[in-house]
Amino acid sequence: MAVKFFGQFLIEQGVINHSTLLKAIDLQESNNRKIGEIVHDMGLMSLIDIARVHQAQRNEDILFGDKAIDLGYLTPEQLQQALTKQRNSHLYIGEALIKVGGLSAEDLTYQLEQFKKDQQPYMVEKVEIPAVVANRSIWEMVADLTYKMLARVAGMSFRPGACEVIESLPSRTLVAEMGFTGSVCARYLLTVSPNSRKIVARAILQEEDIDNEPVEVLNDSVMEFINIICGNIAAKAAQFGFQIDISPPGLHPQADSGVPVPGNHTGLMFPIYLSDGEVFELAVFIDKNPS
Repeated sequence: MAVKFFGQFLIEQGVINHSTLLKAIDLQESNNRKIGEIVHDMGLMSLIDIARVHQAQRNEDILFGDKAIDLGYLTPEQLQQALTKQRNSHLYIGEALIKVGGLSAEDLTYQLEQFKKDQQPYMVEKVEIPAVVANRSIWEMVADLTYKMLARVAGMSFRPGACEVIESLPSRTLVAEMGFTGSVCARYLLTVSPNSRKIVARAILQEEDIDNEPVEVLNDSVMEFINIICGNIAAKAAQFGFQIDISPPGLHPQADSGVPVPGNHTGLMFPIYLSDGEVFELAVFIDKNPS
């Protein structure tokens, strides 16, 4: 058993094949529109205005619609109209599979039950930090904001895994990191694979074709991404009465051989499972006795 998405589960069970799943995903992606796309289609916002809201979201933990209202692009009534359109047209992957002929309605009900049983050990309802860790609310917030930025800025579909105490990070292509000082002293680390690095780079560079970009540019995009995440973390911490100062982002020099948790530190890892089988790992190495 392992963490799976519904489509992957169905393929492994022999219920559908890859071709059918891809057809369903294409249908789902063409049908499910972001709120920015909907308000543009409604003639309520220009593409330039939408880009401004997206840019503002990088620096603040706020939903697109709420920020659009703050900036005066939408009224609350217009946002509700757009959200209603979004809800009414949303297509789940199971429904898409029915539409492309991969499943019947009866099959979907049964397979969803089997999928839930299979994945029950990996279902994470909320971020839970081990009781022995100090300042648990801070680390819950760190994980929560990381998830939000992965979704909002990088546009990733993922499932978070359960937090676990670790002694080292596994070997990875790239580990980006930043330091926290102030109310807590820690290192924030994000492991990145070659494919997930491209996803982040597309979002940060706002370019679809990045195949010809040098590795240094891709790596800089990852560092800018964690700079955005940690900037949001520092701002959110201040709202709760904590002061967190962040150091400039960097790349860990020993990513390919694994990153051990330093002595006198507690290592927490939050696996992040992407829909294409890729895995991010968020980790924080927390100083037990900061000076």
